[in-house]
Amino acid sequence: MQATESEKNTHGQILKSSAMVGGSSVLNIVIGVVRTKAMAVLLGPAGFGLFGLFGSIVTLTQTLAGMGVNSSGVRQIAEAVGSGDTELVARTTVVLQRISILLGLLGAVLLALFSRQVAALSFGSTEHAKEVALLSIAVFFGSVSAGQGALIQGMRRISDLAKMSVLGAIYGTLTSISLIYFFRSHGVVPALVVVALMTTAASWWYSRKIRIHPPAMSASNVIAEATALLKLGFAFMSSGLMTMGVAYVVRITLLRKVGYEATGLYQSAWTLGGLYVGFILQAMGADFYPRLTASAKDNTACNRLVNEQAQVGLLLAGPGVIATLTFAPLVIALFYSTKFGAAVGILRWICLGTVLQVVTWPMGFIIVAKAKQAIFIGCEVAWSIVSLGLAWVCVSYFGLNGVGIAFFGSYIFHGFLVYAVVHRLSGYRWSRDNRRSGLILLSLVAVAFCGFYVLPLFWAVFLGACSVVLSSVYSFRVLSTFVTTEQILQPLKRLFPGLSRIWKTSQS
Repeated sequence: MQATESEKNTHGQILKSSAMVGGSSVLNIVIGVVRTKAMAVLLGPAGFGLFGLFGSIVTLTQTLAGMGVNSSGVRQIAEAVGSGDTELVARTTVVLQRISILLGLLGAVLLALFSRQVAALSFGSTEHAKEVALLSIAVFFGSVSAGQGALIQGMRRISDLAKMSVLGAIYGTLTSISLIYFFRSHGVVPALVVVALMTTAASWWYSRKIRIHPPAMSASNVIAEATALLKLGFAFMSSGLMTMGVAYVVRITLLRKVGYEATGLYQSAWTLGGLYVGFILQAMGADFYPRLTASAKDNTACNRLVNEQAQVGLLLAGPGVIATLTFAPLVIALFYSTKFGAAVGILRWICLGTVLQVVTWPMGFIIVAKAKQAIFIGCEVAWSIVSLGLAWVCVSYFGLNGVGIAFFGSYIFHGFLVYAVVHRLSGYRWSRDNRRSGLILLSLVAVAFCGFYVLPLFWAVFLGACSVVLSSVYSFRVLSTFVTTEQILQPLKRLFPGLSRIWKTSQS
């Protein structure tokens, strides 16, 4: 069925923003391969598990201290830009930048003060208390960077957002690998601090291009803007805190029940499982979220945007996810080493969960765009409880693979829950095109996955490879009805100027 002109325009916008953000993500994936491979070889499974735990502490603290103002800032700035009120944009921007710095300082001080308690909770002793205290620097710079990134995203400067992530990743990787190379496990914490510093430098470089003339603001103006940011930000903070908290508790559960090596294996599978799907989810946050916010009061437009984003996301994710779970042993060996072979089973289950993430995330943005904080928090609490319960039960019964099974199961629950909620809020239903695409691609995912449990290895890989080909052909045929190759390459040419010369040469 051919898409109408209006559908082509919106699908095209989604694809172009996905190409821009995705192009930067491809570079980030390449950079991530180098960084992850180096970390895995230099640190081994146990050291990589330590790296994951320290990273979880930073993320969890930053999420708690940040109060969600980076996410609420995106919404407030996007809404202000949509209103055309330049003074409102300036007020929101100034307050966002100042509050990000203050909250970053608060988070850093609190982590330093309670470093012994955090170390004891995370590792069972205070042995790593000094390293935890040093992580407070990473928390501060992470908060500042998040505030600057929110400004760029709210302004829908997608090109700058993409370049910012690539630049930060390159310099962060170079410096962190150097530290790990010379200091091994003792360089893990300094590496996390340096990565946060480089990310902040990159975000500052691009945020300074946005010319904002600070308006005269009374104390009541500042309080009003800060209250609006914090009120909505609390919902985002609660969601992020629960998501990071679940990951943190799962790592501790594995550490206590199985050991450091199991934690490293889980960390490796978790990183790989979200690597390919990550660029799709980033595109949702980068461009889809601000656009949906502008249409939040129009249920028809809102539902149409969500259906289109879900379809494009599923079409882009399907082939890559099937390829990852089919060639999981090769992927694990390529990204890490043969020592991480036990992570293959977890990776396959996580792949199933990431497909469901791509389907459910666009629906969840309806709740956020309509600023239904209580409902949003309620959904996240329910998901967290189910996720932790499943993790505890599945690890007890299935061992290491139980973590992946729990992740998949939690997103089955999340999908049904969010669908019921958004149907009540906006009358959302999956479109006919989405049902068709979902049936085809999810069936191919299921076939590829189940093959490894019922067939000999050779035939399972063969069946998975066939599923990759079929899903790729189907996705390409559908996506090609929405946008031309030239339209996809246009934003990539802006991101990578050299691509334009290569394209012209190939056409001559």
